Parts: sequence; C-alpha cells; structure tokens
Amino acid sequence: MIYYKTNDNWFGDLRHLAKSWTMVRIMRSVLLIGVYAAVVCLTIEWLNLGRYVDLNTSVFSLLGVILSILLVFRTNSAYDRWWEARKQWGALVNNTRNLAIYVHSMFPQDNTAIRRYMGKHISNFCIALAEHLRDGTKLEQLIYLSEEDRKAYETKAHVPNYIALQIFQRLAEAHRNQEINEGDYINIKAQHQSLLDILGACERIKKTPIPFSYAVYLKIFITAYAFLLPFALVNTFHLMSIPLSMFIFFALLGVELLGEEIEDPFGLDCNDLPTGDIAHTIKGNVFEILESRHPVESRERELYEKVF
Repeated sequence: MIYYKTNDNWFGDLRHLAKSWTMVRIMRSVLLIGVYAAVVCLTIEWLNLGRYVDLNTSVFSLLGVILSILLVFRTNSAYDRWWEARKQWGALVNNTRNLAIYVHSMFPQDNTAIRRYMGKHISNFCIALAEHLRDGTKLEQLIYLSEEDRKAYETKAHVPNYIALQIFQRLAEAHRNQEINEGDYINIKAQHQSLLDILGACERIKKTPIPFSYAVYLKIFITAYAFLLPFALVNTFHLMSIPLSMFIFFALLGVELLGEEIEDPFGLDCNDLPTGDIAHTIKGNVFEILESRHPVESRERELYEKVF
C-alpha cells in the first residue's frame, strides 16, 4: 500500500502513479489505442474516406453515459469489498487486544507460560492469516516456532484455522483444570470466536470476486467503444482525434483496472490493504499487554509494490 498524507502535496502524490503496476498496464493499453487511432485517422485523412465513416457522435455520447453507469457500479462494488476487508482487519486489531487483556487479567500473575503461549499464538494467527489470504502461509514468518509446531503446521493446508484450534484447546484445558472460572471461560470464548468469524469473512471476500460474465461484458464494451471511437471523432476533430481517443480510453480503462486492483484487497498491489503490517502491529500490541515488552523479532515495513 502507498502511504501518503492527504492534501499534502498535489504533484508529489502524482509521482506515486509511476509506482503502480496498474498504471503501467493502463499506459501500455493507452499507447496501443493511440497507435490504432493514428492508423485509422491517418488512413481516413490521406485517402479522403471521411464520407464513408460519418458516424453520429451523439450515439457515442449516449453509449458513454451507459458505460459510465456500469463503471460506477463496478468501482463501487470493488470499493465495498476493499472497505469491508479493512473493517474486518480493524475488528481483528480490537478483538486480539481484548483477547490479550482477558488472558492477562484472568490468569494468575505468576503464570508467565500461558502469557507467552497466547502472545505467540495470537500473533502467529494474524501473521498466518495475512499470508493465507495471498499465496499461503509462510512458516518462516511466524515467531517462536518450536520444532513440534513447525512439523504440525507443515501438514496443515489451513494454518490460521489450526492456530485458532490450538488457542481454544489451551483455553478449554485451563477451564477443565479450573484455572479460570465458568464466567471467564464464556467471555473469553466469545473473543476467540471472533477470530474465526473474521477469518471466514476475509475468505468470503477473497473467494467471491465480481461475477465473471459481468467483468467480461464490461471489458468487451470498453474495447468496442475504444475501437469505434476514432471513426466517430475523425470527421470533426481530424488528427486531434488521436489524443482525444487516448484520453477517453485512459479515463474508462483506468476506472475499470483500478476497480479490478482493489477487488482483491489482500495482495501486494499498491492500493491493497497493508495486512502484513497490521498483523505485526497486533503482534507488538499483544506482547505489550501480556509481557510488557515487544517481541524479539524485528521487521521492516512491507513494500506494497508490484515489480514490473
């Protein structure tokens, strides 16, 4: 994710466009349309074919309005997914803090083992979840892994789910051993359940993209509009139709591809959520609550830029 300060530097913010893989894709497509529009316009102008391609520009204005409505729906749907994902990770921050506070308050002060166990597993749940929503959990990023944990995690296809199981098993064991009473167990169980609720909500967002037919139809519509646009503009604007076609296509394709980028908010594109950074923020918060310290492992801010 690109970090910037709102309304700080207008032209400084524009430089971030060069870092976006989506913007690179847009500019490549715009250049191709520019070449195509140049071929069409130069051919029509040099061969004096304007009388054969006299298209009514009002039709394209109407089509542009229809296309704009479809793009607004597309962008709003993508942003809803992005914002829903952000709310889920915001809830994860709050609920992990609550869970850590419950553990710290309910267990005896001298029970450092349970605090270390919960700090490690709550942190690893969040780190594993961030990577699970991308290409799968990377065990080398988890903290304080014992050899037994590593062997167990290597056999699991869903590491965050297994870590949540380990957390609950330890709480259930504490309840059976009467380390915590019935009321505390009921309260802390609700906090643990919220972890799985958030996990399921994020998986729903990840695995339910915009319907394929709708996405393909919109791409076909934009492509057809871009290919026909030079024919509609050439008799009125002549060679100026080339930059006009490029600019209109830039606007339409840009909205579509930006919506496509934020549709999956868990990746490493420039506008995706900083879930890795949030997970490590949770790690620091949890260890401060449970052990009044930061974990030993240090980590630099994750770079949310796609290499091209």
